[in-house]
Amino acid sequence: MVWSVYLSGEIHTDWREEIEEGANALKLPVTFSAPVTDHAASDDCGVEILGAEENAFWHDHKGAKLNAIRTRTLIGKADIVVVRFGEKYRQWNAAFDAGYASALGKPLIIMHGPEHRHPLKEVDAAALAVAETPAQIVALLSYVINGNLRAPHG
Repeated sequence: MVWSVYLSGEIHTDWREEIEEGANALKLPVTFSAPVTDHAASDDCGVEILGAEENAFWHDHKGAKLNAIRTRTLIGKADIVVVRFGEKYRQWNAAFDAGYASALGKPLIIMHGPEHRHPLKEVDAAALAVAETPAQIVALLSYVINGNLRAPHG
């Protein structure tokens, strides 16, 4: 079986690449998907494709709906959903993705630093695992897929 893993959450660091490289190094049978991580493209896709909007609400609304087509489809097809909460920004979209995945009954792994333990306690409670590093995510995937506890983790 090839596992489908959706990587949701913050887009300002290379955490996705770290997980993908770790999984590839272990030759895990995994395909990864993610939202559009080009911030400008994600924000402006609606008006670029469907036409300009004078009102910022409708500009954002068009983009959010187009992005939702991708997000809902890929989360729906995923075997596992990983949601990363970064340190700098309030990531309402990540919280929404975690709730959506949980409502669909998807196995959910949350990743964030210790500074978010209290604010994300309800999100963490819905998850099957809570990690702090990409290496821990790789180790989780290795264990879940192969039953291997010897994968590197940190």
